[in-house]
Amino acid sequence: MTTIDSTVFTTETMTVPGGTETILRGGRDLFPLLPRAFHGISRIGVLGWGPQGRAQALNLRDSLAGTGITVSVGLRPGSTSADDARANGFTEENGTLGELLTVAAEADLVILLIADAALAAQHETIFQALKPGATIGLSHGFLLGHLQASGRDFPTGHPVIAVCPKGMGDSVRRLYQQGATVNGAGINASIAVHADPDGHATDRALAWSVALGSPYTFATTLSAEYRSDIVGERAILLGAVHGLVEALYRYFRLEGADPVTAYERSTEAVTGPIARTISAAGLPAVRAALSGKDQELFDRAYSAGYQPARDLVAEIYDEVAEGTEIRSVILAESRLATRPMTAIAGSEMWSHSAEVHARRGAATAIDPVTAGLFVATMTAQVDEFADRGHVWSEIVNESIIEAVDSLLPYMHARDVAYMVDNCSRTARLGTRRWGPRFQAAYEQLALPALDAPADPKAIDAFLTNPVHEALAVAAQLRPSVDISVS
Repeated sequence: MTTIDSTVFTTETMTVPGGTETILRGGRDLFPLLPRAFHGISRIGVLGWGPQGRAQALNLRDSLAGTGITVSVGLRPGSTSADDARANGFTEENGTLGELLTVAAEADLVILLIADAALAAQHETIFQALKPGATIGLSHGFLLGHLQASGRDFPTGHPVIAVCPKGMGDSVRRLYQQGATVNGAGINASIAVHADPDGHATDRALAWSVALGSPYTFATTLSAEYRSDIVGERAILLGAVHGLVEALYRYFRLEGADPVTAYERSTEAVTGPIARTISAAGLPAVRAALSGKDQELFDRAYSAGYQPARDLVAEIYDEVAEGTEIRSVILAESRLATRPMTAIAGSEMWSHSAEVHARRGAATAIDPVTAGLFVATMTAQVDEFADRGHVWSEIVNESIIEAVDSLLPYMHARDVAYMVDNCSRTARLGTRRWGPRFQAAYEQLALPALDAPADPKAIDAFLTNPVHEALAVAAQLRPSVDISVS
């Protein structure tokens, strides 16, 4: 499904390069429509209390207050998350907190938000517990990739839908809360309908997205979602960012910069002015903010970085599509039970994070080398996704909007290493596998080529890339507030 046909909500047609897409503009004014759109749903069970589980359960409960639809949370026995769920009003006494399989058996819509590898191991038990005709809800297509790799699918007779917020759980909750005073504030989301035996799956998916506070909902397929999502977090969203700033820090240090300056020219530049410029005015605005020799250096860096980044994104995409990346995550689950992942914040550069943050005040400049390589990598992912047939809404959200409106602001408040060490296990594993590959590509291929002249064809292809038109249209639907990070 890449179009949206709703019997409840009024959708819009958005013009994108080469055609149109159907989208739904969100907002709290749509909340009165939720009971009708959640056709046949009187109880929603959210399984898991990780960042997404917590955010989605709270948002759904708040949006559905007074409708008669109950939101409950299901956790494994002995879960350490139970106390936090209780502190947020989900309790055994009011019937909104229970054991995972019990909650799954009672719900009409079961939203599976436990960790990817755990879901791969437990999905059959969960499926067996479902009541007949219950809707299966996902916020990631990982499970589909796992099922396809073994020639299986979801159980017949159950609607299967996905609502996939394009941001971390903290963003999903915080922007929803900001939306209490600014209608439409929230995190964009995609929906997918994988199975629709009763004909109401699309409206349920849209209702779920609206209830999460999504200001802009677009349609994709579950297969396209997990490919773009897993590739994106291994590339521009996390892996490539980590590899880039590590490589640039060392490069600037070798050039003679002190540690704090090297940190500011690499990490601070990406998470601060580069991210803000793209969010407010698009990719070409980063280049336009530079002039003279700095713009020339941007062009040389872009020319040197684009192809190495594109080759790596293509390699990651192939491994995700073929199932290798999903298998590696599942294989890691048993290994990590006795050999937990080490933190990536051990390299020398991260010891200067607190000092850099304390110096904030004056605006950090856009470093032309950092900007050229970052924009080249982001554009490389955009172009790879476009060539693989993804819709423009998915391309700009997975490659640009999620980065500059959710992840990079969070990294700016903490740092890149903190973000990588505190994201989902699937993302952490992918970043550790591919971040060093990106770092090597920058150090061995891109940075040594900085002295070569810029490639006019590469720069022209960047300036005329259709993504700028697609992003400009999508940006009109972005929230009018920025995410706050405590």
